[in-house]
Amino acid sequence: MPLKRGIFLTFGTAIFIFAQSASRKELTPRELFYAAAQVPPKTNAPRPPVKTAMRTPKAAAKPVEIARADPQPTAPRPTQSETSAPVIKTAIQTAPMPSSGEPPLGIRYTILKINSDNSTLETAPDAVFHSGDRIRISVEANAPGYLYIINQGSSGTWKPMFPSPELDDGNNRVEGWHPYTMPPKSRMAFDATPGTENLFLVFSRQPEPDLEKMIYSLQGGKRAEKTEKPEEPVRSDKTLIMAANIGNPMVDRLRNAYSRDLIVEKVDPNTPGDRKETAVYVVNPTGSTDSRIVADLHLVHK
Repeated sequence: MPLKRGIFLTFGTAIFIFAQSASRKELTPRELFYAAAQVPPKTNAPRPPVKTAMRTPKAAAKPVEIARADPQPTAPRPTQSETSAPVIKTAIQTAPMPSSGEPPLGIRYTILKINSDNSTLETAPDAVFHSGDRIRISVEANAPGYLYIINQGSSGTWKPMFPSPELDDGNNRVEGWHPYTMPPKSRMAFDATPGTENLFLVFSRQPEPDLEKMIYSLQGGKRAEKTEKPEEPVRSDKTLIMAANIGNPMVDRLRNAYSRDLIVEKVDPNTPGDRKETAVYVVNPTGSTDSRIVADLHLVHK
């Protein structure tokens, strides 16, 4: 009888472990981005491990090579599939949904190239742009929060592109599942001077204090005292400083502090899935209440 009980307990434990592993399915950044809409907010999240899977393009099947102890006098003639182009494998970062805490925090961004008829075409961020090309940047978050986009000028200093006085009087709070196009009422045009246009994005659930101090001037000199339940910051007490310069040390610090938890996926119309798009997904899968997203865009102009 004790033996049967032990077998039963072992079987029950196996079922429990299998159920746990099944519920912790590895998802790509794009899958995590949209899965967040199906999960109610939670608290106290541990950080899940980030794994890397390999995506292999479709290719002709190759015969399995078997190691032999005896030397072969002559090598077999390679088949047509073996002499074809090598298979290129692209690493895809994955992570499970948070077991507790908030849903994964993520952004989707894409470059919109403006055609001569003013229509737009989604373009890969690593594309090469030429003089006269005009673009805009579309950014969408999967949760409400605060978005900052800064642009590095030829002097090396950074200036705000968003928040902008052209949109909500400089309010940088954005809603989830709503694409925001930057610049809001204009476009970026590449001039005759080749180079690289650098942009840096920060998205967080709460305002980023250092950037807030640099970009905004607080009227009255201080915020209201903190309460037990955090309230949404009142934006009417702020003035946007369009001439603000942000130094490289601050950008480097934000990048180093928040990039380690992120997973990134670049997608194009050939990426498996129902959505046919050219975009980049950046996701923080930790489920932490203070999750942040940072992203660098390097637009090459030749």
